[in-house]
Order: sequence, then structure tokens, then C-alpha cells
Amino acid sequence: MTTKNISITDEAYEALRREKRKEESFTETILRLTQSRGKLSDSFGSWKLSDEEEAKIKRELSKGWKLAQERILDEVPRH
Repeated sequence: MTTKNISITDEAYEALRREKRKEESFTETILRLTQSRGKLSDSFGSWKLSDEEEAKIKRELSKGWKLAQERILDEVPRH
């Protein structure tokens, strides 16, 4: 089996160490944690929204995008 060295922050190391079981290697811990979770894209389409929920989400997203655009324009230097 080949191995790779990776650099992680102390914070990431401590988080991984807390997840590690007693007789488990860090490799086994990483594999366990990552295999038990699917990709986010695997969840797309699995939650059916009502028309009302969809409309509310679209309104909220529109408000958020508008605010983000306004903040960006406020930060652009004017000559």
C-alpha cells in the first residue's frame, strides 16, 4: 500500500483525533468518516418542496443576491 503525506492545521488534526477510535489508525478514521457520507449532489431532488416552499426559497434567494450585489457595488471605488 502506498502512502501520502498531507499537511493539516492543528485544529483539523484535533478534530480528526477526537473522531478516531481507540484501535483505529488515522487512515481508517478518515475512510470511515468519508465513506459514511455521500456527496452533496446525491441528495439533489430527494426533498420534494411544495409550491409555497419553493416560492419562499426563491424570494429569499433573490433578496440575498440583491443584497450581495449592492454590497459589492458599494465596495467598488468610484473615480
